[in-house]
Amino acid sequence: MKHSNKTKAYYHLPGLFEFYELYQVFLPLFFKHREYFYDWCEIGSIYGAPSDCLWGGGRTSFGNHDPAEVHALMRKYQIPARLTFSNFLLEVEHLSDKKCNALCALFADNSSYKNGVIVHSDLLLDYLKTTYPGLYFISSTTKVLTDFDLLVDELNRDDFRYVVPDFRLNKAYDKLDALTGHQKDKVEFLCNECCFFGCMDRKRCYEAVSRKNLGENCPEHHCAAPDAGEGYRFSKAMENPGFIGIDDIVNVYLPMGFSNFKIEGRGLGSALILEFLLYYMTKPEYQLRVREAVYLDNMLDLF
Repeated sequence: MKHSNKTKAYYHLPGLFEFYELYQVFLPLFFKHREYFYDWCEIGSIYGAPSDCLWGGGRTSFGNHDPAEVHALMRKYQIPARLTFSNFLLEVEHLSDKKCNALCALFADNSSYKNGVIVHSDLLLDYLKTTYPGLYFISSTTKVLTDFDLLVDELNRDDFRYVVPDFRLNKAYDKLDALTGHQKDKVEFLCNECCFFGCMDRKRCYEAVSRKNLGENCPEHHCAAPDAGEGYRFSKAMENPGFIGIDDIVNVYLPMGFSNFKIEGRGLGSALILEFLLYYMTKPEYQLRVREAVYLDNMLDLF
């Protein structure tokens, strides 16, 4: 293994609009009491999209918090926001959507640091590059990049600051280690995927979400994976061959030269998101304190 001087892991957290109330409580705690949290981790961004966004993809969003308040919260703590606009069925006529353009205009207006957009469609990417040059771009995991050569091609594109490969490439250690330093800086691993490792329908699942966001009357995608009816369970995700835990991050990925890690969960409840924040970021001896501080906040409904 090639050794690197990477000492920080940057987490990209879910629920920019979906879990605003949770982050409104958690972020002050994170910055005021850094002793509660691992010194080797930081928040790299928080991502998401409001409900009813034509450009949305990946998951059907239920976020409805006021974008101006979301923008203000991220700006207060200097945390990059990412709009999840990974619909890959967009046509030219969709590019004029007022709601999505207004969101891009709001988050592109940021002088001290850049916000980002997670994209799949090259049509949308080209439009955003021209119209909102103040934003940076992330290649979405909805591309299902399971072929390592295709991942390398994506990493070599100057369009993207980060690329999220399919979680089934997470443990391709020899190939990952052979990447250049510049390529490693752009890889953003999806850590806690619960999807069946042998799933062959992942693209069709994402396609169904894209069609729903476009308002098409399309049939539901029914997952045929074993235990699909149980829904997301963190305990099951931890058993997934592609799971990346904190020991992996500290002992494998950071020494190998990787520093960006995405936590999924936009479609889950805020109580489960809190469990991710506790596991990935909080020292065990302080987890109860963080949990109590969040649960006892009278303004937050975690269920």
